[in-house]
Amino acid sequence: MGLRTIAVFSDADASALHVRFADHAVRLGPAPARESYLSIEAILRAAALSGAEAVHPGYGFLSENHEFALACRSAGLTFIGPTPETIRAMGLKREAKALVAQRGVPLVPGFDGGDQSTEQLKHHAREVGLPVIFKPSAGGGGKGMKIARTEAELERSIESARREAQNAFGNSTLIIERYLERARHIEVQVLGDTHGNLVHLFERECSIQRRHQKLIEESPSTALDPAQRAAICQTALEVARAANYTNAGTVELILAEDGTFSFSEMNTRLQVEHRVTERLLGLDLVEQQVRVARGERLAFTQAELTPRGHAIEARLCAEDPAKSFFPSAGRVVDWHPPTLDHVTVDTGIESGAEISVHYDSMIAKIIAWSEDRLGATQLLARALDQLSVQGVSTNREFLASLLRDPDFLAGRIHTGFIAEHPKLTEARPLATRDQLAAVAATLFAFERNKASSSHLPHLPSGFRNNRFADQRSDYGDLTYRATADGTVLINDLPWRILASDGPSLALQTPDGQQVRVRVIEAGPKTFVHTHLGDVVLKPKPRYPAHRDVVLSGGLIAPMPG
Repeated sequence: MGLRTIAVFSDADASALHVRFADHAVRLGPAPARESYLSIEAILRAAALSGAEAVHPGYGFLSENHEFALACRSAGLTFIGPTPETIRAMGLKREAKALVAQRGVPLVPGFDGGDQSTEQLKHHAREVGLPVIFKPSAGGGGKGMKIARTEAELERSIESARREAQNAFGNSTLIIERYLERARHIEVQVLGDTHGNLVHLFERECSIQRRHQKLIEESPSTALDPAQRAAICQTALEVARAANYTNAGTVELILAEDGTFSFSEMNTRLQVEHRVTERLLGLDLVEQQVRVARGERLAFTQAELTPRGHAIEARLCAEDPAKSFFPSAGRVVDWHPPTLDHVTVDTGIESGAEISVHYDSMIAKIIAWSEDRLGATQLLARALDQLSVQGVSTNREFLASLLRDPDFLAGRIHTGFIAEHPKLTEARPLATRDQLAAVAATLFAFERNKASSSHLPHLPSGFRNNRFADQRSDYGDLTYRATADGTVLINDLPWRILASDGPSLALQTPDGQQVRVRVIEAGPKTFVHTHLGDVVLKPKPRYPAHRDVVLSGGLIAPMPG
């Protein structure tokens, strides 16, 4: 579009990809978000310093903060999003529900604010009927939501939700909704210009969640027939009209088991999963946002929008599913995304990047498209198999397993799907996987030693004058020896290295299969990526080493607390 791009960054992001990709970059401040990305003053100062004309708020931090949008307007900057008035009207859930109710939009039964004392909130929760969900009135993104299923859980849920709401959004006000078990999360993308034109860009299904935050998003939804789809999309347009909405936004709805749906909230920003809609319609939503913000009319009508095929997205997060999705931090020693047709990888990391404890755990989005749902799902699972990310724990294997689950493939999904399928989050040590990893690491070391050998060229790598004594591997209980024809006998079974390119190896197994692996040596650890899963190996020392000094009675935290 011929626009100059200006990135902002904190100390934690000084070497991040977005900083290098931009034409210009400005430091906001220290790593903590409140001193950088959440500082309106710092962002306005960066805009003035760089000569920016417009601000795109992204989909986090201040993107739904009406005071930020108002400050941009006052500073003479174009805010690429809805007006401050619209953001405020839809950002406070109590006011938003009252506004859309006037247009006949169905609502989930609940309590929309007022007296915020703990006793009154408990009283209203009983009136609504358990189970209930407490939500921050001033925020979204699944943060601060707490479910109370029993009377005993009410006070703890209120205090926890109130505390997280204050920390995340600076506002502890809560609303209450009846919690619908086994419901589905449907959202509709809307887009409006400043000339009165408003369209919907169809729905996305976002029911696969953990901690009320989405992990899988897809379109079209398997739950909707044409009549339901038309009704839900029309409801989304009514919500947008009630708010005089311009630019891109998303209307979130809850679909009950009986097929009825209710308005939940409106996100007055671009969504993480906007790529799903882009793949179906062939649009660039960020481009559309920019065009609307500079006063252009939409270049298409509702009748001209026809989705094609099926798109699905997985959020790759630095977290450990086997430990309640506990966040992981550290250095990424290998980032090797798949290169497959109809697969898109959006990421902010690369090999050598540091995963910080300061921000959200999502590190990439992988989006796949095909003519039908099964094809798109299989393609996404294959892309996750091929993706190598080493050095931090991720949910990669969990996502691939989830996409192959029979209930998921059948479309039997809802917001409690992960809790109902605990086997998906169990750590599954695989003997075959671990054995393959040990063999791969052994052959990688063998190949590296052969390439760097200064011995006589006709001697095979690992030559020994005692032909009866094989070499021992540093990984597992393995022995190996090379033969004249290039085969490597590992525990007397023949393996062949078909190709070697840096950390990537193509191997032929003893039974004739061909497999691809990646081996990354990083300090005392070796990371191995295989089609069966990832394994972290620690080579056995060849010589005795002094014991590490351990403080008696000390505690070691898995991450800064």
